Amino acid sequence: MDNTDEAILAALRDDARASLSDLAAALRLSRTTVRARLARLQQNGEILGFTVVTRSDVRADPVRGLMMIEIEGRGTERITRTLAGMAPLRAVHSTNGRWDVIVEIGTKTLEEFDEVLARIRKLDGVVASETSLLLKTRKAGQVAV
Repeated sequence: MDNTDEAILAALRDDARASLSDLAAALRLSRTTVRARLARLQQNGEILGFTVVTRSDVRADPVRGLMMIEIEGRGTERITRTLAGMAPLRAVHSTNGRWDVIVEIGTKTLEEFDEVLARIRKLDGVVASETSLLLKTRKAGQVAV
């Protein structure tokens, strides 16, 4: 992947609905070059797919946040399994550094959000946590695996 491919990907991240003609004009490339490079990026697996992020995707959970969790001893697997089963958790990530696990939480109200935090903090083996509310989303996307 070279600088031109990176520029094409950046333009698509900005507007995935841009036409080949618009991409070509913005990048000062021929339409044929853009089409060929897009085809190659898809064939090589650099582009796994295209998606749409709608307003309802972001607003489905008006109260969203990240909770960083420190786990005592060897309880990480057990606690991670418990967390993965909690409906308000949109994602559970293992991490390195100070925090063992980071969870993404989404609820309808602050009261529900607070209840989720309390439930997690009461789990046997959770020794510390820190939570940040997400105030505004400037870019959202999904990673295809």
